[in-house]
Amino acid sequence: MKTFQEYLDEQLKDPEFKAEYDALEPEFALIQAMIDARRETGLTQKQLSERTGISQSDISKFERGNGNPSLKTLKRLAAGLGMSLNVTFQPLTQAGSAN
Repeated sequence: MKTFQEYLDEQLKDPEFKAEYDALEPEFALIQAMIDARRETGLTQKQLSERTGISQSDISKFERGNGNPSLKTLKRLAAGLGMSLNVTFQPLTQAGSAN
């Protein structure tokens, strides 16, 4: 039986799959940053919910990638974590410039 990583590595050999996967990277990075920040502060989703007024179920959806938080919501989450939100625009790499 293959591990998920082995399966993913195999799928990423397909250029069409890789392009779609790479297009989702910013969303994956944002989700992981949210989870990491919450864990670093030692807060549960429920505690973060209490601090921000954002429902625990919405925070869970965001962390699972099933939500689409607005910039305003991301700022509220950051403030609840005692952090600031930093959004940047970066030049595309040659591989990513086909968009």
